[in-house]
Amino acid sequence: MLEQRLLDNRGNFVANHFLISTTALAVLIVTCTGLTVPSVTRAQSEQQSLAAAENSSNPRPAPHRDLSGIWTPVGGTRIGIQAGGVQAMPNDGKQEHALPYTPYGLEVYESHKALEGIDAVLPAEHNDPRNKCEPLGFPRINHYNVRMTQVFQNPYKIAVLYQYGNRWRNIWIDGRELPELVDGGVITGGTYKASKWYGYSVGEWTDDSTLVVRTVGMMSEDRVWLDSTGRPISDAATIEEVFRRLDSGHMEWTETIDDPKLYTEPWVSMRILFELADPHTDIIEMYCSPVEMEYYYESFGNAASGVDNESD
Repeated sequence: MLEQRLLDNRGNFVANHFLISTTALAVLIVTCTGLTVPSVTRAQSEQQSLAAAENSSNPRPAPHRDLSGIWTPVGGTRIGIQAGGVQAMPNDGKQEHALPYTPYGLEVYESHKALEGIDAVLPAEHNDPRNKCEPLGFPRINHYNVRMTQVFQNPYKIAVLYQYGNRWRNIWIDGRELPELVDGGVITGGTYKASKWYGYSVGEWTDDSTLVVRTVGMMSEDRVWLDSTGRPISDAATIEEVFRRLDSGHMEWTETIDDPKLYTEPWVSMRILFELADPHTDIIEMYCSPVEMEYYYESFGNAASGVDNESD
């Protein structure tokens, strides 16, 4: 079953399993295409082989320094949606999930009007850049619909391809140094480069199954959010990710936020177990589309405006 809310070409809902609030749906439409498998016989054989390997009490060891494959969260794709805030620290009002804001960090958070989380507002009041189809940026892309994530690699770099928006980022593993943060960007190889939506990532293998990645040089806090509940992230942040291949079919993906501008200390934001999917899977598209938003408002009305076009 596709866990999305889809519109067919007549504007009819054909599925309703996308884990966002109905108010958020009024300002966000995700369009998707179908899921296909090129060869039923080959795919079934592959799936059976994978299932046998993963269900074994003695799973195959992880391949040497290799993260490649299609990865999905163990426990279902909804684990990766993180609508209530980053996976390890949801924004639910519980004391154990309170973040260590600096005074400025708290000020920035309070200026954000999110459609989700403990401080959610009505649709007419939101100011989430996502709802204007702005790029999510990094690390928010890790906290938004991380369903099927593809990883490709060669001896020089790793490419992480995200399902939502068909976005990707590169992680260099060729031994280069992490760029130096400066105002508005980074210095790398003696050259100034401007901030990027998905930053500059450098990885190092600490053993044959563990890659530690550090990313700097992202966009400033007035351009991106950390998650869908309005928590902030700034251009002063260093994001550390640990990709640990547990065996042939499982990988743990951990993320730590270190942003001295907004938080008084580093904190773990995500720790998700992923499993390897059938390599023949044709991954569906998920886009934020202004045209689809406009079509939705014309067809069904805008909940923020109080207009219901269905009754016309």
